[in-house]
Amino acid sequence: MSCVLNRVVPLGLVLLVCGAQGFFLPNVTDLEKLLSKYQQDNPHSRVRRAIPRSDKEEILMLHNKLRGQVYPTASNMEYMTWDEELEWSAAGWAHECLWEHGPTSLLVSIGQNLAVHWGRYRSPGFHVQSWYDEVKDYTYPYPHECNPWCPERCSGHMCTHYTQMVWATTNKIGCAVNICPRMKVWGDVWENAVYLVCNYSPKGNWIGEAPYKTGQPCSECPPSYGGGCKNNLCYREETYSPKPETDEMNEVEVVSVPDEKHIWVQPRVVRPTKPKKEPAVNYMTQVVQCDTKMKDKCKGSTCNRYQCPAGCLNDKARVFGTLFYESSSSICRAAIHYGILDDKGGLVDITRNGMVPFFVKSERNGVESLSKYKPSSSFVVSEVEVRNLDCFTTVAQLCPFKNTGTHCPRVHCPAHCRDEPSYWASVFGTNVYADSSSICKTAVHAGVIQNESGGYVDVMPVDKKKIYVGSLRNGVQSGSLKTPQDGKAFRIFAVRQ
Repeated sequence: MSCVLNRVVPLGLVLLVCGAQGFFLPNVTDLEKLLSKYQQDNPHSRVRRAIPRSDKEEILMLHNKLRGQVYPTASNMEYMTWDEELEWSAAGWAHECLWEHGPTSLLVSIGQNLAVHWGRYRSPGFHVQSWYDEVKDYTYPYPHECNPWCPERCSGHMCTHYTQMVWATTNKIGCAVNICPRMKVWGDVWENAVYLVCNYSPKGNWIGEAPYKTGQPCSECPPSYGGGCKNNLCYREETYSPKPETDEMNEVEVVSVPDEKHIWVQPRVVRPTKPKKEPAVNYMTQVVQCDTKMKDKCKGSTCNRYQCPAGCLNDKARVFGTLFYESSSSICRAAIHYGILDDKGGLVDITRNGMVPFFVKSERNGVESLSKYKPSSSFVVSEVEVRNLDCFTTVAQLCPFKNTGTHCPRVHCPAHCRDEPSYWASVFGTNVYADSSSICKTAVHAGVIQNESGGYVDVMPVDKKKIYVGSLRNGVQSGSLKTPQDGKAFRIFAVRQ
């Protein structure tokens, strides 16, 4: 277990933080109160628990609360319930007063978290929170920088208590607390140590596997939950209530068996709702005709991408100029004149170029342009490059922002970029994204391509924003950025199929 020893001399406090998250504090006057909290019930009572009911409820509540708050969000996180067999197996180990995981035969089928302290009162929730706080040393989906070999061999950071807590398919827990009169912890003997053991089933922390799937909460729950969801957790409503505990019950509590009859649950009536409108799809590429003039379509400093039809070579629409074309020229015929397109049509990028004093006529590629000896606004045409990308390429890498006339290649994204971890393929922002974002994963977040199929997208570099706001869309959680020092931004667009 990774351990850090901090000595604070003025306060006389020694705090040991280790892999099993044990917190040790000096004896204080309320030690008797602490010890009495975990004494067994009066001898005449036949109902005994391995842990006080209030502590059980605190442990269970906190586990489910923290499991529902993981980031990135989990799509298959199951609601955790208390299991009495796990509780009593934890009690059996807690009474051994050994500061190690065990018994070995049981660890084949269950997971286990341990904690110990002595001195003033610490609730079990204190230790549960400390297990979860290992998240600071964990990077989804795999614990690359965390040491899984504790408490046997300890070095570096520890995070397997956190991953066991948030293992999506682990849906049962049982814990026990025991007062150990003498317990050997890290070579020292501690008296009246409070030992917390929590057992989990099914076990987690399988090497090479992520603790959960990312995505919209409850979107990938097992079918057995019937679509139920509670506080971002897969949840199944119980159809009956257990009987209250009485003194006549056996020492080992079991869930009472209902009578041999079916208990039906009245289905809930769902009010009909209006169908949701499909979100508008934004395209950077504008579909134009052979006679569409640049001045009719281009209103900003950056004219976007245009899709020209076939058959414009012999159209009568006029073109003024050579290299620099006058704004009343046909977009598509100017592209043919320049040599970017032929009579089959296709894509062309156009950028305004300001005022030009005159325009010279010429005959190129079957198109004869006209002259105009009068100052007028102009534009230039450029070829649209198409590239195949991986899931990790950013706009900053593809086409760094230079000016408002920058054009980026059209890109083709592979499938399943949503599944790439955020530390390799990050996304920052909503609608407008930081240029350090993965283009293809951003395309899934924006909804312009499907994760399962990938596809073509257009991107447009724009000036940076002061704040990028994160959001969860289409199974991708984007991050937020405030007052970024470097980099620019971009918008992403769908491509007409």
